[in-house]
Formats: sequence, C-alpha cells, structure tokens
Amino acid sequence: MTVTIYGFNACDTVRKARKWLEAEGVEHRYFDYRKERLDPKVVDDWFSRADWETVFNRGSTSFKELSEAQKSRLDAAAAQKLILADTNFIKRPVLDTGKALLFGFKPDVYAKALSR
Repeated sequence: MTVTIYGFNACDTVRKARKWLEAEGVEHRYFDYRKERLDPKVVDDWFSRADWETVFNRGSTSFKELSEAQKSRLDAAAAQKLILADTNFIKRPVLDTGKALLFGFKPDVYAKALSR
C-alpha cells in the first residue's frame, strides 16, 4: 500500500513524519505543496472525509493575521479559498492512507493506521 504525505520541507513535523515513514519502511509519495499546486479536488476530498474544521489550521500565523471579520465569516467555502491561496492554512502533515486521513504526526497513531 502506497500512502501520500502532504506538507513542505521547512516544517519540522513534516520532516519527522517522513523520517518515521522511511524508518518503518512505509512506501509513500511525498507531495510538497510548496513545489506542486494543490488540486482543489484534493481539498474537497479532505473536507468530505474529515470535515473542513479538522483540515483547517487555526493555529497558523496566517490565520492569526486574518481580520476579525474574516475569522467570523469562516466556513467551508472560505476555508477552501484560503487553503488554496496559502497552504499554511492546512494542518500538517496530512497523511492519506487511502482509508484514513491523518493530520499532524503522532507515531502511535501512524503505526495504528498503517498496521505497524
């Protein structure tokens, strides 16, 4: 089973997750959304499988820089527009196993999802 991990190289958590996948011998594809354009269909899929609020990173500097009006009007459509304009609005990394969709990195959660 090949999984896909989404993130970017400057993120320490993404690097830790990729290192864990490699150490565990998990075949994976790395999608660096600073180098590749994220397809809106991928975000649609994430929203349908995990809910937009699970995907959306309210802890990011980008979110903190939004106006109070933007924050108060936030819904799925607005979140998708923000994510497609600035991938810092995505919790990271995103691991898509084909069955599970995981946000962030916790070795025990990855191990369970990947049957390790």
